[in-house]
Amino acid sequence: MTLARLDLNLLVALDALLRRRSVTRAAAEMGLSQPALSASLGRLRRHFDDDLLTRVGNEYRLTPLALQLEPLVRVALAGAEQVFEARSGFDPATSSREFSLLISDYAVTVLGDTIAGILAAEAPEARLRLAGNVPSAVDHADRSLLMTDLLIMPHGFLTGMPHTDLYRDEWVCLIASGAAAAQNGLSADDLRELPWVMSYHGPTASTPAARQMRMLGIEPRVQVITESFLTVPALVAGTDRVALLQRRLVDLLPLNAGVRAVPCPFEVSPLIEAMWWHPVHDEDPEHQYLRDVVRRAVDLAVTPD
Repeated sequence: MTLARLDLNLLVALDALLRRRSVTRAAAEMGLSQPALSASLGRLRRHFDDDLLTRVGNEYRLTPLALQLEPLVRVALAGAEQVFEARSGFDPATSSREFSLLISDYAVTVLGDTIAGILAAEAPEARLRLAGNVPSAVDHADRSLLMTDLLIMPHGFLTGMPHTDLYRDEWVCLIASGAAAAQNGLSADDLRELPWVMSYHGPTASTPAARQMRMLGIEPRVQVITESFLTVPALVAGTDRVALLQRRLVDLLPLNAGVRAVPCPFEVSPLIEAMWWHPVHDEDPEHQYLRDVVRRAVDLAVTPD
């Protein structure tokens, strides 16, 4: 089947139906009458030979095929929007584009206000969206990076995507200020015995430093899991817990945070933060501008090691 034989307006209708899970609500969103959208749903059902939406009691639910289609439809629409929004030239001063980054709260703390400041000065009508680089987005980066401009995260998670290294950082162990290890340091046995606060801990989610620690045979006794680096100090202060945190983030903590950084008792490779993007954006002038903004933000915000 070729695209020439398809009505691509059906893609917009399918997206609204899958998100709203209601012909009435999807029709209202699209500014169409309910009969008109019902007709589109009928065409979609014939094309896929599937009901897509099935009534269960007073609500509609997605069929297994519809659940499979839902993320694919968003990727397809995002690609179509990029095609029709493309321009031969790009002037930041007049652009109203929304630039989007998948980024951790750690990287936002280091770079976010500087990136926002450059855009505010050079592209005052543009908008910056900062969304968390949650494990699901990273696991499906080939799709995520079709719907967002950049993924800011360290090496060790992605391969096969264009990227630019931004800066280096180091991992340190974080303990409460009054802990015994604050005076004596931590040993490998301490890391095995003490309770841990772990960031992004799961089957496919972990910091590079935590993975290195496990490769050395040090299996942490995990007590708390958080998907926010900024919450780690408060979860360590006043307890016997230990955590891994980035040195640059530790250096920004207030003096009364109740925590102290000590060297890791194992060799840890440095964290190399990078920006990653989908190759379809390589030659996009707006995307090239955004990458340059991020690089300049690093030059302004990050002190060299």
